[in-house]
Amino acid sequence: MAPGLLLFRIGNKVKTGVLLVNLGTPSAPTAAAVKTFLAQFLHDHRVVDVPRALWCPLLHGIILPFRSPKVAKLYQSIWWEEGSPLMVVSKRQQAALSKALQAEGIDIPVALGMSYGEPSMASGWQQLKAAGVDRVIVLPLYPQYSVSTTASVFDAWARLMKQERLVPALRFVHDYHDFGGYIQALAASVREHWETHGRGDLLLLSYHGIPKRYEDEGDPYGRQCHRTSELLAAELGLERHQWRTTFQSRFGREEWLQPYTDETMKALPGEGIRRLDVICPAFSADCLETLEEIAEQNRELFLEAGGESYQYIPALNDNPAHIRMLVDLVCRELV
Repeated sequence: MAPGLLLFRIGNKVKTGVLLVNLGTPSAPTAAAVKTFLAQFLHDHRVVDVPRALWCPLLHGIILPFRSPKVAKLYQSIWWEEGSPLMVVSKRQQAALSKALQAEGIDIPVALGMSYGEPSMASGWQQLKAAGVDRVIVLPLYPQYSVSTTASVFDAWARLMKQERLVPALRFVHDYHDFGGYIQALAASVREHWETHGRGDLLLLSYHGIPKRYEDEGDPYGRQCHRTSELLAAELGLERHQWRTTFQSRFGREEWLQPYTDETMKALPGEGIRRLDVICPAFSADCLETLEEIAEQNRELFLEAGGESYQYIPALNDNPAHIRMLVDLVCRELV
């Protein structure tokens, strides 16, 4: 046990709680539920910073009416019996983290909140408040910081605190893109996959993209993604030609971070890459972007271009190594 953590347990009377935060998900794979979710998500200025006078008519007049039914069908293709994969996994992570902390003798409440949809960050905070916490560790489950994700969580927390007379002390996990436990958990996941399914010609690391303009304006996301890739490749002992970083999920006509995942899929067979392994390190839980976009859409692109074998390596989800890493992050914030 770290000396600092021991002192915290003995002498610190502050009651701490953890708020796990992820993006969120529609409540059902229906056009109506998807429309409600997308409306909240795409109204966030951190996600789309187009002037509202231009964006709102486009969003409500074209994007939501036409995109919601299409996205609902995609959700239907990956929906689990227990519900949305992201929600199911997030609840498992919450329960597993709480149990693991208790096993370490750290009895603190762990709540779950989503930036969009339910359970909301507001409901998560109310659970912690009811438990009597006066310090909160807000842990966005985004390994790499971005203005469109992590900063949005901070904004939402700040809005919640505007309603409080007594604001709790805050520890906010900015990112963990180079945290040792995170890199080791990713590496263990890749090794386990290779032991079971064999190893491809290339390990492709696909991250959710952001507009290139965001990076030009100071968002460190792209740099942190590349650093994660470098550290993972080093942990796996890969040479430079054995791995590659790409960016997925671009939306609209604006230039996003490159190289694009889908364009790379079409080109790889022509470069002699016939067997491909794909991992998405920026996603802490499997969701539409991994289970449908990567595991299905991009698989088709690769195979149609002449690829022979395509393996998606699942997100860390509630993998014990992932939960152990989250425990370490929480303990780091306790001292």
